[in-house]
Order: sequence, then C-alpha cells, then structure tokens
Amino acid sequence: MRVLVTGASGHIGSAVVPELLAAGHEVTGLARSEDSAAALTAAGAEVHRGDLDDLEGLKHAATAADGVIHLAFKHEAMRSGDFLGAIAADMSAIEAIGAALEGSGKPFVSTSGTLMLTFAGITDRAGTELDVVEGGPRVDAENAVVGLAEHGVRSSIVRLPPLVHSTLDHHGFGPTLISIARQKGVSGYVGEGANRWPAVHTVDAARVYRLALEGATPGTRLHAVADEGVPFRQIAGTIANKLGVPSASVAPDDATEHFSFLGAFVSLDNLASSKLTREWLGWEPTHPGLIADLDDGHYFEQ
Repeated sequence: MRVLVTGASGHIGSAVVPELLAAGHEVTGLARSEDSAAALTAAGAEVHRGDLDDLEGLKHAATAADGVIHLAFKHEAMRSGDFLGAIAADMSAIEAIGAALEGSGKPFVSTSGTLMLTFAGITDRAGTELDVVEGGPRVDAENAVVGLAEHGVRSSIVRLPPLVHSTLDHHGFGPTLISIARQKGVSGYVGEGANRWPAVHTVDAARVYRLALEGATPGTRLHAVADEGVPFRQIAGTIANKLGVPSASVAPDDATEHFSFLGAFVSLDNLASSKLTREWLGWEPTHPGLIADLDDGHYFEQ
C-alpha cells in the first residue's frame, strides 16, 4: 500500500514511517523543510513537500495514495497561545484529505487524544473506545474523521495518551515536565497528585497506526494506551529522583504559573482503557512502560 503520512518526520511519525516500511508498505511523507525531507529520504520514504496550509497539495497527495495517516499538528502554534488557530488548521487539513478520499474505500487514520474524554466529564471510570464526545476543540476533528465512514472512507481515529514516551520524544509533555522541574528546582504535582495519566511507548503506538491502516473497521475509535493510568505523583517523584531535586505539591491556583501551558492538564484524572483496541486489532504493547522508560535515564541526558 502506498501511504501518505503527514507529520512523518515528527515524534510519532519517526516511528510510524519505519513501522510501515518494515511491513512492506511504500511511504510518502509530508515535509515542511529540507531537514525533514532529508530525514524521510534517509529512512527510505518518498517526500511530498508542503504543509497543512497547502490544502490543494494535500488533496493531490491523498488522491495519489492508497491510504493516509494524519499525524501533523501545529504544536508550535499551540504552545505559543494560538491553540484555536492550530485547531482550525487541523480541521481544514482533515476536510481536504477527506474530500480527496471520499467514495474511494481507502483508509484514513487520524489522531486525537484521551484527555478529551476527561474534559468531557468522564472521570468516574476508565474512558473507552466507545465513548463519544459531542464536540469541542480537537473533538470536532475526531468526529469529522469518524463521520467520513458514511462517505465511503475507511476512517478511524487513534486516541493518544498525554504521555507518549521513548528516545524519539523530544518535545512532548514528558520532556516539558522534566524541563519545568529543572527550571523550578522542584518536580511538582497538583494537590495530592492522585490523578492518573495514561501512557504508551512511541513504537507501540506506531503499531496501532499501522494495524488501523491495514484493517480497522470504518468509523472506529482506537486507544493506543499501554499504562492505563500512572499516578501523577509517581511521575513527578520519578522525575525528581532522576534530576536530584525534591518533589512537592503545587496548589491548584498556582498550577498555571508553575506548569505554564500544561497548567490546564496536570490535575486531570485521565484513566483510559485499551481493552477493545487490543481485541479489535490484536495489539499488545511490548515496550517498556512509562516509569521504566523514565528510569532508563535517556530523558535526563543533557
């Protein structure tokens, strides 16, 4: 299968591309820069130069492909405060790809997050693949992709946990928490830190994308979740031990000041299940869990 991958040189893409190539697929990666293009070429992929704003280019590349995996997102815009702009760009890209694939029966795998379930109020149990949120930032994009199943696209969504960890992770929530702890001289958690975050190794997540591309039922939501919920206090404590700094509680009112843009997320309890994904795809995570990966030390090498 010839697969178009957006965000192909990013954190998740850097694992998805070799996963696809090893399974015998041909990959065309969307690349914004010469560096990204060079990395994709070195990995054995073809290159389509462009970005999420080049909607006609996205349509052309999607039409030429046998399937699409959409990983790209304007993370820089989100971190700088233009979250709504990043959301709008993502939706436009999804609409362009969806229009190109409509009626083709081709697979389209896109990306969402388990945190959206907590924002929707699912806090008394583990969120599942069957949970549907009516609307909201990023949720509208998730629902748009699922809705393409009614228009002749074998569409599916992979919900990622907030912590996707590995040596490929340089700018995610994990490195951000470590950077904040270095800056502040303390590894913090909110309140008692009993809230839980799910996690998955990047390579295990990449396998979910490949399996979804190859065989997910149209309109399926999938959870790339290995650790269903690690207590945030344990995460903070592990970071503290590795950095040689104390771990301490941060008052809820001080969360934004301490954690910057992560302040809105660090107190959320986001227990998430992947039971159905494992049944539907035959997927089982095989790489180290979050705490073992943090203990390995690669995140703390200067």
